[in-house]
Amino acid sequence: MSLRIYGNRPLKTLPGLATRPTPSRVRQALFNIWQGKITGCRWLDLCAGSGAMGAEALCRGAAIVMGIEESGRACNIIQQNWQQVAQPEQRFEVIRGDVVSKVLTLAQRSPKFDRIYFDPPYASDLYLPVLEAIADHSLLAGELAAEHSPTQPLPEHVGNLAIVRQKVYGSTALTFYSPQNSDSPLLYSNRQGG
Repeated sequence: MSLRIYGNRPLKTLPGLATRPTPSRVRQALFNIWQGKITGCRWLDLCAGSGAMGAEALCRGAAIVMGIEESGRACNIIQQNWQQVAQPEQRFEVIRGDVVSKVLTLAQRSPKFDRIYFDPPYASDLYLPVLEAIADHSLLAGELAAEHSPTQPLPEHVGNLAIVRQKVYGSTALTFYSPQNSDSPLLYSNRQGG
């Protein structure tokens, strides 16, 4: 499969259906939403697949990009893709392993992330445990985008994380969470009525 990112840069991908790259339309929409917030940020790519989202973040000036992926073959592809696009002043790290346990490990050794992109297999049971781990360990300083099926809604609140916006692009939905303190007003609600 051929995959191109910001600046028409080609990326390697795994053959077959082992990973499901985020559609280019969704990638472009996400980076338009986060425009002006990528340069100099700390980016975490969860269930990184081919590493396209992290590569795009590097191309747009992220200072640090970290990725977690369970597949060893995919980790090799991510490493190659990120080496290809990273500038000398940028840092990146690819971590192989179970996303829930690696998020917990990362929370013990890493400062908070400004942007987190989370794209597990849609039918997986990873959404809630990963969101809970991020909330419980205050790993998010800015905003998290979770990619999922529009037919599979995510919870409005997980710990101190609350939905701030949702977007649907055909068969792909993005749900955005930000940390909320007890004084913060709810920025988004999908409840009907008053």
